[in-house]
Amino acid sequence: MTSTLYVVATPIGNLDDISTRAIHILKTVDVILVEDTRHSQHLLQYYHIKKPLIALHSHNEAKQSIKLIQRLQRGERFALISDAGTPCIHDPGCQLVSQAHRANIKVVPIPGPSALTTALSVAGLPYKPFLFEGFLSPRRAMRHKQLSSLAKQAYTLVFYEAPHRILACLDDMYHILGEQRQASIARELTKQFETLYHGSLIELYHWLRKHPEQCRGEFVIMVTGYPNQKMNELTPEILSVLTTLLEYMPTRLAVQIVHQLTQVPKNKLYQASHR
Repeated sequence: MTSTLYVVATPIGNLDDISTRAIHILKTVDVILVEDTRHSQHLLQYYHIKKPLIALHSHNEAKQSIKLIQRLQRGERFALISDAGTPCIHDPGCQLVSQAHRANIKVVPIPGPSALTTALSVAGLPYKPFLFEGFLSPRRAMRHKQLSSLAKQAYTLVFYEAPHRILACLDDMYHILGEQRQASIARELTKQFETLYHGSLIELYHWLRKHPEQCRGEFVIMVTGYPNQKMNELTPEILSVLTTLLEYMPTRLAVQIVHQLTQVPKNKLYQASHR
């Protein structure tokens, strides 16, 4: 195949967690697009992959994507990888993928590891539905604002966090979301010092305070949704949104949008629409 952009998932820690198909693609494309050339060389050398590398990160993606699309249009085949996990899931690459679609260039996913789904699979928390927030703001005032907006959400909340902010983040979480809100921490997934810890937010905070050696590496924090919020309930607020949408679009489309946003069953929404 020509003119193809492959979006390739790579290991989040253990280098053996890569698919045979991903290795084959990385060995046969013309160029590999990476976040950090030094970081990705470790994986590529491990699998004896020798291909030209081009750095594609948050600081150069907008400018770099224009040149890359031109090369793809000339028939080249690229593989996009991130430092770890699945590209475009809180990693660079979305602008390039979007431009590739607009240029009618074939985009092919090569699935594999993701810290998000890996952590959820072992959290023991309700995962349907969940809300992925990624990294909260490093600024405390903005972080407070973000958490306050999420405090009454019924979804399981999923965050990424860096080691130097993990205690401050959990401190804010238990004060804003509630001390007894159940949560789970996944640290250094698939790596030598992988750690899973479950408990209330305040328990997690004090556990990390007591064990500073655990405040290292990469974290996924998962928090249960607001306990008093009833899912699938047709509230006055939801009815108001539905009523507004019905003024501007067909019933079917309005119902579909509200269903995706709230998980209220479509039959309830259709009944309300007819009323």
